Amino acid sequence: MLQIAVITPLFPIPQEPHRGIFIYRTVRELTRLAEVQVYCPVAVYPEWNWLKPRSYHSYRVDENYSPAGVEAKYLEYRTLPVAGRPVNGLLSGRKLLPWLRKRTPDVLLAYWIYPEGWGALWAARRLGIPVVLGARGSDLRLPGDPLSARLARSALRRASFLITVSEDLRRLAIQMGAAAERTHSIPNGCELSVFHPADRSRARLELGLKPESRVVLFVGRLVEVKGVRELLRAARLLLAQQAGLEVVLVGEGPLRRPLEEQAAGELAAHVRFAGPQKPEAVARWMAAADVVCLPSHSEGCPNVVIEALACGRPVVASRVGGIPELVNSNCGILTPPQDPEALAAALHEALNRAWETDFIAGQFRRGWDQVAAETYQICRRAAGL
Repeated sequence: MLQIAVITPLFPIPQEPHRGIFIYRTVRELTRLAEVQVYCPVAVYPEWNWLKPRSYHSYRVDENYSPAGVEAKYLEYRTLPVAGRPVNGLLSGRKLLPWLRKRTPDVLLAYWIYPEGWGALWAARRLGIPVVLGARGSDLRLPGDPLSARLARSALRRASFLITVSEDLRRLAIQMGAAAERTHSIPNGCELSVFHPADRSRARLELGLKPESRVVLFVGRLVEVKGVRELLRAARLLLAQQAGLEVVLVGEGPLRRPLEEQAAGELAAHVRFAGPQKPEAVARWMAAADVVCLPSHSEGCPNVVIEALACGRPVVASRVGGIPELVNSNCGILTPPQDPEALAAALHEALNRAWETDFIAGQFRRGWDQVAAETYQICRRAAGL
């Protein structure tokens, strides 16, 4: 059986069970096809409050912890924020090397280009092991400081194969130096047992929504790049022409308070902040919705779109990243990013158009087992099988 070592900084931990959840779901299915060991390099910073990155949470993971269904090791390495970035690839690679030497896998599957992907390549070169890199989105679009970006480009050139989550990212990777013939896009999947067509009336009754409401659902982090401010501006424009409008925001983030202030006044009665929800609850909100909206400024392969389509719900979203690969005129409407007027017009059209639920659900029905099977085939090729 093929032995695969998965290297990723994004993987569930007890304090953040949904961290790297899509990588986890791919790996969980991959264990049905190969012998898989996961290694998670974890950067640890000094306990100086003034020096910690703003996004850093000081979580220490028990060395015996592994998420359900996989075997994982969390490997801590000490570094400094900002100043340590140029050497973090080397530090993570040196931490990996003795563990890889013990297991001698047939191939490394490394998610996140720099520093972890570069570190995996550094260690693999010393052991003669091929490496498949997996790019998620911002590791290509926002590679960091000039030296980190240069190291990321070198990693793309040296990988045996590269996997991206969209054709849009594949094109970007090739522009950055990846070999076109060794770069493949494998879109994400979703939990088909959770996300599927369901009765709208029953879902609304469960969630306390009026049967006659026209519900626009947003699911995601409440951050600038997701375009939630533009959604609320579009909703305000819609009030005069769309009876029964209700906008539901599922998720949490630093914009929660500013968005609540933005929704004050006449819009307040039409906006509901539902907070973060588990996947099963998200599926119920999608069942209750008329339209799912993702007005992002930038995206890779957003799972909320895949999940909405699997539920048979039309999607109104920005024409960015990999979204046009998922949404066509039969299952949604695309708009320019950061354009509230265009977004309002698209939402009005979508809310007043008759959509075929089962047809939409059949447009992009893709489980994590399919993602794992395609990933497995790339790993086999890298291993020369």
